[in-house]
Amino acid sequence: METKKKRENPCCAAEAMRRIEVGNVVVGLAMLDGILADVMERGLSGVTAVGDELLKQVKIYNYIPKEAEPLYRAALLREYQNEVKKR
Repeated sequence: METKKKRENPCCAAEAMRRIEVGNVVVGLAMLDGILADVMERGLSGVTAVGDELLKQVKIYNYIPKEAEPLYRAALLREYQNEVKKR
C-alpha cells in the first residue's frame, strides 16, 4: 500500500523550467536560463546564427514540433534579446 507523502521539493526538471510565450501559448522550457547564458558567452553574431544555436540547444531538453520551430525561434530570440539588455 502506497502512502501519500507531501512533496516539498520539485523535481530537477521543474526547478530548471522557465515559462515563455510561444505564439499565443505559454510553454515551459527546461534549462532555458543556462542555454541563454551559454549562447551569450559564445559571442555569436547575426540573428540567424543565434537563433540556430538557441533552437539547437533547447531541442536537447525539450520537444519542439517541426511545424512550431519558427514560433519557438522567434520566442527564443525575444528572450535572448531581453537577457542581453539586462547585462
